Amino acid sequence: MDSRTQYNPRTVEEVFRDFKGRRAGLIKALTTDVEEFYNQCDPEKENLCLYGFPSEQWEVNLPAEEVPPELPEPVLGINFARDGMQEKDWLSLVAVHSDAWLLAIAFYFGARFGFDKADRKRLFNMINEVPTIFEVVTGAAKKQVKEKSSVSNHSGSKSKSNSKARAPEPQARQSKALQAKDKDEELDEQEDDDEHGETLCGACGEHYGTDEFWICCDICEKWFHGKCVKITPARAEHIKQYKCPSCSNKRSRP
Repeated sequence: MDSRTQYNPRTVEEVFRDFKGRRAGLIKALTTDVEEFYNQCDPEKENLCLYGFPSEQWEVNLPAEEVPPELPEPVLGINFARDGMQEKDWLSLVAVHSDAWLLAIAFYFGARFGFDKADRKRLFNMINEVPTIFEVVTGAAKKQVKEKSSVSNHSGSKSKSNSKARAPEPQARQSKALQAKDKDEELDEQEDDDEHGETLCGACGEHYGTDEFWICCDICEKWFHGKCVKITPARAEHIKQYKCPSCSNKRSRP
């Protein structure tokens, strides 16, 4: 049985779950499994496509034989461009086409099962809340989070400097000033939590969770779920310099 044969989601939530599963598989191919993906895309082979599945798995395979296919097909011939470009540019190109394919799949289901305007809008908004594959692969998602955090921190610093510039208040107001200071400190702590909460895993693209183990690559400085890169807290204690799969696999390509 062809592994590309999948169930048909019928609700907005089911379509989004299908989208997230396929997205996770594609991100895995282009990040943690990039060496294996690269080797499978042999330019000497026929037209190849990169498929992502709801099970969060990926596959490089020939396109479907039936015409028209059961589902929209990913872009053809990704293997032909592999050796004609820099590896990072090639991976970015595959990522862009993978994003387009995911949207095609999602809205194919929406059209097939009669989603109305409100359903389509809700589906798009749910999809738009997660970074694109291109953003994850190129690091743009992390850059956006950093820029947002930088603006937030700058605003916080500005408000603090303004408060320091004020003249000393009368004794009667000191208690209120202390309360305001405590409140500012609580807000600063909350901003730190929010900053961590916006951190994205370089492998799956999901947000930071306080109840999960994370590890940072000492080369590219991207953060990863320990489970995504198969690193446990115990193993991490013995690693002097951690390199993520992408940085470990980097080497000169012909």
